[in-house]
Amino acid sequence: MKLMRVGPLGQEGPALLDKNGKIRDLSTHVTDIGGADISPEGLAKIAALDAASLPEIQADRIGACVAGTGKFICIGLNYSDHAAESGMAVPPEPVIFMKATSAICGPNDDVLIPRKSEKTDWEVELGVVIGKTAKYVSEAEALDYVAGYCVSHDVSERGFQTERSGQWTKGKSCDTFGPIGPWLVTKDEIADPQNLGMWLTVNGEKMQDGTSKTMVYGVAFLVSYLSQFMSLQPGDIISTGTPPGVGMGMKPPRYLKPGDVVELGIEGLGTQKQTFKADV
Repeated sequence: MKLMRVGPLGQEGPALLDKNGKIRDLSTHVTDIGGADISPEGLAKIAALDAASLPEIQADRIGACVAGTGKFICIGLNYSDHAAESGMAVPPEPVIFMKATSAICGPNDDVLIPRKSEKTDWEVELGVVIGKTAKYVSEAEALDYVAGYCVSHDVSERGFQTERSGQWTKGKSCDTFGPIGPWLVTKDEIADPQNLGMWLTVNGEKMQDGTSKTMVYGVAFLVSYLSQFMSLQPGDIISTGTPPGVGMGMKPPRYLKPGDVVELGIEGLGTQKQTFKADV
């Protein structure tokens, strides 16, 4: 299933995209796309509905595909070829940092370049959405705790991230730096999360053209690994790292400016499109 949230900011309602590309209203059947409604039981309830009988709705705006996210966990340097372009070694264990949940926005919302930013950068990433509480789970059972997958854009301010002392979070958490969606695609539709093409363009120019095959630490490993340090809750998002082609890795580096348009997508998970604007 392709689940989504549509409507004005702060007023999004749950919906699904049917097999004919029509958006169907789920609001009389589920509270939202999050929490118990994306548990195995909640997803089974949605799957049992006759999609064709649900009201068709129009969407002037698509919101973030998950509601009530408690943790937005990101993995750094998780693609061997991206680590190389960054001039950094592949880490012996996953690099973990947090992106503030206040950064989450819809897949086609404008992204705001923060004040004093000179190095706002792009990163297409595979997002993993947790469907039930995971704590001390094994790698073999880890995918049982996954509700599905989505496109995640880990927008980054490299100066804030690497030149302002301390941890990476301050360069990752600016408002609108976390577009997710358009859909939460349930895991039954994705045969292998480690075999998905992913791409990103800036003003129509291809910048990233990679595949989740080159992930150092795969989805199942990451879910298991993170669950050893913290419980993962329904609606939590893991953004799993980016393939090469980011602005920081270019010679000379290239960064985003007001008016730039970024488009990105992942095989089977849909596309995003954002216009970058100055945050005044």
